[in-house]
Amino acid sequence: MCRMTEFPPAASYSPAVQAKAPATKLQIAAWAAWDWGGAAFNAVMTTFIFTALYLTSDAFGGADHASAVLALALSLSGVAIALLAPVAGQRTDHSGRRKLWLGINTVIVALLTASCFFVQPQESYLLFGCLAIAAGHVFFELASVNYNAMLLQISTKTSIGRISGIGWAAGYVGGIVALLIVFIALIQPDVGVFGITAENGMTYRVVALFSAAWIILFSIPVMLAIPETAPDPAMPKVGFFQSYVELWRTVRRLAKTSPHTLFFLLASAIFRDGLAAIFTFGAVIAVGTFGFKTGDVLIFAIAGNVVAAAGALSAGFFDDRFGPKSVIVVSLLGLLASGTVLLFMEGKTVFWIFGLLLCLFVGPAQSSARTFIGRLAPAGREGELYGLYATTGRAVSFLAPSLFALFITVFGAQRWGIIGILLVLLAGLLLLLPVKPPALNS
Repeated sequence: MCRMTEFPPAASYSPAVQAKAPATKLQIAAWAAWDWGGAAFNAVMTTFIFTALYLTSDAFGGADHASAVLALALSLSGVAIALLAPVAGQRTDHSGRRKLWLGINTVIVALLTASCFFVQPQESYLLFGCLAIAAGHVFFELASVNYNAMLLQISTKTSIGRISGIGWAAGYVGGIVALLIVFIALIQPDVGVFGITAENGMTYRVVALFSAAWIILFSIPVMLAIPETAPDPAMPKVGFFQSYVELWRTVRRLAKTSPHTLFFLLASAIFRDGLAAIFTFGAVIAVGTFGFKTGDVLIFAIAGNVVAAAGALSAGFFDDRFGPKSVIVVSLLGLLASGTVLLFMEGKTVFWIFGLLLCLFVGPAQSSARTFIGRLAPAGREGELYGLYATTGRAVSFLAPSLFALFITVFGAQRWGIIGILLVLLAGLLLLLPVKPPALNS
């Protein structure tokens, strides 16, 4: 039986973001291209098109019912992510197969996305569609564990914020391009490319095929440009179930040597669930509560992604200069203020103004949460720590969707689901405030 491994001795327990030869521009662009491709799942499928305009439409039982079912499916996906993500990251650290598993999980996301083509506009297909999207979230998160760990291969202690921001911005801009293609080729015309019409939901079903192809196409550069990580001979292989024992030892070691890492993991678990809920239910609320039509949603999506990209790029500058905690705190305060206005005010103009403000603040919070962990990650344990980051985030990922669904059920209207999201963001902010920020080492 293999001996259980522990962290290296204290002398070698150093942050992974160290001074090293900078990555080439080609490597940074290739890494960011994966985020560009992932926008087809996040922006097109989950946020603005497939779920907002199709899966939560009247054909599936109406916005309130379908939103609640979608929220429940996403809650279940959070449980799966919580169980699998840390072990997945740990095992790729040990095996040196970070890029391989990034590729495998990305292909699975694309296949699940393509399976949404079979979701016909009938309520009997609602559960299948919601489960396909939820399973896609699971494998997208597993892929993201390895993708986030790759950030530490191509950045230094003085550039991690900027490069992380470039990745998030690429995702937002990729979302703009993908949404424009979908809008011009399929959504806007009565007869789209190849004679596709809205009959039997075919417009939106073909969007799923397009999104799957987009994901695959833009995952290729990172597979070619970023070298595979080498296995660490000091970390012997362990069995799948033994990995959970080792994970527990890791958590105990962090509690002794780096307690503020655990504090941040807890705080970020809460507020990132709120951020995810904004993306998941934002367009759904725009349609069901503020009366947005198909064209309104797509135009807002494009404008929102432009604003979010600007926010993510600016976050990189402020992150490297002032630290990730400052960026996250300001962003969460901005989100709470904007969301509160949307809760109590009516009209499309209100949603345009404060919905775009939400987009502006979401990107910086996401990017700086990623770099916060990157600045803390010990060398050789990047994947494991990002796995814990994913797990803690998804261990409570039932929280915002469940509260969203609960407030809809209690008050009988979709608008009141906003309260659930705001409560999660506020709890995350309060937990973050006492956390000691990582040293910038600039």
